[in-house]
Amino acid sequence: MKNKSTKVHRNDLCPCGSGLKYKKCCIRKAGLTPRNSNKALYLRKHGIRVKEAGDIEGIKKAGRLALKTLDMVEDSIRVGMRTDDINTLVHDYTLKNGATPAALGYRGFPKSVCVSVNEVICHGIPGDRVLKNGDIVNVDVTSILGGYYADVNKMFFVGDPDATTRKIVNVARECLRKGVMMVRPGNRIGDIGFAIQAFAEKEGCSVVREFVGHGVGFDFHEPPQVPHHGRCGEGIELIPGMVFTIEPMINLGAKDLRILDDGWTAVTLDGALSAQFEQTILVTDEGYESLTPFPLQ
Repeated sequence: MKNKSTKVHRNDLCPCGSGLKYKKCCIRKAGLTPRNSNKALYLRKHGIRVKEAGDIEGIKKAGRLALKTLDMVEDSIRVGMRTDDINTLVHDYTLKNGATPAALGYRGFPKSVCVSVNEVICHGIPGDRVLKNGDIVNVDVTSILGGYYADVNKMFFVGDPDATTRKIVNVARECLRKGVMMVRPGNRIGDIGFAIQAFAEKEGCSVVREFVGHGVGFDFHEPPQVPHHGRCGEGIELIPGMVFTIEPMINLGAKDLRILDDGWTAVTLDGALSAQFEQTILVTDEGYESLTPFPLQ
């Protein structure tokens, strides 16, 4: 009888008996580091471009600028402000710092940032809408700096929100945290979506299906897609060097949506509030690193 071969995983003890994990021992002695053993495979099989150290640093720099842009917006948001005023702030600040707003002109998008208010799920086009007391606003910034892309968004309160408004924002923030905590080598994309969906639905909210997270870094949108719902153990296995966004869109009511006549703006079908938070996440050897970090608790 032939013995069945047993696959040794990265986090298993090395079969040589050293007591070290395989990824710290013979996988490296053989020259099979995670990146050089999987980089070509993932590009060929999934279209995923694994990032090297220099790429990661470039994305981090773009991420720092995107975060500073959001900080500047947060300091400026007020009752009576138009959403187009936010666009002007983002556009001018991005150019002033030697970067390019990725949204401007992307597939015909007419502005430099997405600004989504209340029932708008995502892709809100800045314009004449005036912010009112109690509104919630999502500002989604993608900066291109030195040829690298970083994508991040946050929710902001306008004035004094009520308890229901605070709930949907808090649930969306926690959904992002739950998803990020599932990022580590050996886990799968479905684990991320499952964690998000389970928490959102436990809180009586729903997860939008039509829009997903995505690879980012060399381009605005790269493989893989990262759904915010799913099943544990399904989807592409995560490996070090993968960079993608997690950006769950969480509705206070039903998950259903419609797209407005502008071809971009997605709103909840029932008119209920929607909230979203996003970070650009790197899979590291031991877990994850946010390349656009802000507190999630």
